[in-house]
Amino acid sequence: MKKTKAMVLGATLLLNSLAGYAAEKFPMIMTYKSPTCGCCSEWIKHMEENGFQVMAHDVQDMGKYKEKANLPYGTGSCHTSFVGGYAIEGHVPASDVVRLLTEKPDVRGITVPGMPMGSPGMEYGDRKDPYQTIAYKKDGRMSVFASH
Repeated sequence: MKKTKAMVLGATLLLNSLAGYAAEKFPMIMTYKSPTCGCCSEWIKHMEENGFQVMAHDVQDMGKYKEKANLPYGTGSCHTSFVGGYAIEGHVPASDVVRLLTEKPDVRGITVPGMPMGSPGMEYGDRKDPYQTIAYKKDGRMSVFASH
């Protein structure tokens, strides 16, 4: 029993230190969302729980932010974010954002098109549909960044 508590405490301390590391290492994420979108707020919570700082802006016209992100047609979702010179569209996992900011690939951004069940902010019980995070360039070329 004591060994289990010690392991849980150790894991908690490690996760907390990694969360602090992400907050210190990466710039603030600027997120634009509808004021009434609950899943956007849940995604923000996911990012914060993983050590990111997020500044959320409730806006009425999402179109101009999607245009600023150079988002390819058909790859949109409900919220658009910007961090470190990249666009982040939709329910992208924090681990993919960490990878993006660490590896710094030559892309405009990453997106999880639509709103797949089980993606961060779209949790629904045990349901987790498979989905992909797509990297895209300003010219619209796309490639799979990660599969979940």
